[in-house]
Amino acid sequence: MGRSGSADLPLHGGRVPEWLASRMARLGTIIVEALLLEEGPHGVLRRLAHPFWFQAFGCVMGMDWHSSGITTSVLGALKRGLAGREKELGLVVCGGRGAQSRKTPGELIAFGERTGLDGGALARTSRLVAKVDSAAVQDGFDLYLHGFVAATDGAWVVVQQGMRARTATARRYHWLSESVKSFVEEPHAAIEGEPIGAIVNLTDRRAAPSRNAQVALSYDPDRIVRELRNPHLQMPGHHDVRPT
Repeated sequence: MGRSGSADLPLHGGRVPEWLASRMARLGTIIVEALLLEEGPHGVLRRLAHPFWFQAFGCVMGMDWHSSGITTSVLGALKRGLAGREKELGLVVCGGRGAQSRKTPGELIAFGERTGLDGGALARTSRLVAKVDSAAVQDGFDLYLHGFVAATDGAWVVVQQGMRARTATARRYHWLSESVKSFVEEPHAAIEGEPIGAIVNLTDRRAAPSRNAQVALSYDPDRIVRELRNPHLQMPGHHDVRPT
């Protein structure tokens, strides 16, 4: 899988005021419309997949705080501004923060029904990307935001974010469908952020034996237990022949 980048941000609470949210939605929509004319849906997806461009995009839209809230506000503004226009623009924005993130699969299935795409496959992709960043890469950040931007031809970008309450920081992960090779082995095109100590990264190529063993154990744990309980005789390599 090609994760295209990541970003570390200070974790801030609060909400964007309505007067700013509405302006962000209008301005963000106009910028996306201009990009669609110049680069098409895939060009928009590639830009959203770049952590630096995404951050700058949020600043241009009016969210000029270097904060975790920029992810929520940008995705929310685009979802609001592009709503109901997927046939016209070729893009849809699904998901969001908290409870909204859990609605992503249903929104993707509905999108598939409206466009003829396999919405179920998009929903499975959404769950798998979230699972990789929450389970396969255990870096101390707990996911709380999941945004899925899909094109009417099936291409997509995922922007999701986790928080680390102890250090009051957030980390944003970007995924781009066109670089898909494997979801579980070295999927990350780039990872940016301050080291936080030892982490568990099961997507590393060297972790393949561990991944395979975990899958085998989860599918047939009883077989492993039976093998451990089997009696085992181990004879020494020398012949103990003594004189009479």
